[in-house]
Amino acid sequence: MDLLLHSIKLDWPVLLPILICSILTVMVAIDRAAFYKENKRNVIEFIPRLQKELQKNNLIGAQNLANQCGGIIGDVTEEAVRILSEQKKGFSRSFDIASALATRKLEHRLTILGTIGGVAPFLGLFGTVVRILYTFQDLASQGNQSAAVAMGIGSALIATAFGLGVAIIAVVCYNTFQSTVKRFEDDFQLIKLLFLSFVDSEEDIKVNSASSTVAL
Repeated sequence: MDLLLHSIKLDWPVLLPILICSILTVMVAIDRAAFYKENKRNVIEFIPRLQKELQKNNLIGAQNLANQCGGIIGDVTEEAVRILSEQKKGFSRSFDIASALATRKLEHRLTILGTIGGVAPFLGLFGTVVRILYTFQDLASQGNQSAAVAMGIGSALIATAFGLGVAIIAVVCYNTFQSTVKRFEDDFQLIKLLFLSFVDSEEDIKVNSASSTVAL
């Protein structure tokens, strides 16, 4: 405890940026976790219900189902219904734009965690190097004092430990949230494939109808 207080007293200019990084990490982690929890939906139940509405060619029912689902999955589905009703030929490109915009919302602020995960260890290392340099300077001016040297080196290592701890938490949160974003992207692709299969089936029906008419 004395070593920690000694380190805070002497190295606070270096520890302060690491402390700010730790606060940012906690704030971003809480914000993103709450956002993902709020937008989490049971896609396993939602997709079959949506498929039934599309098979009945009931776009209004599909839109109502999207509204009931809510969240970012519901928003993307509702946009897919709108695109399908307006431009079936360019559905794939338009849906990709909508899903990309939704992905940006999901990835919002994740770069902060990635940056902190990469920078925090170097901040800690910088604090360690500076403190060791001051320790050697004190050793040269005051003579051989093993207790003072041990205290200085121990104080220096606290900055590294603090920086590594913040970086580990930031990287774990970043990777966890990235996997969550990937699951949402997979859900968007499922929705896209479902709508594309509906578009293809409609085109097949039109081709068959045209062929029957020509044959008659």
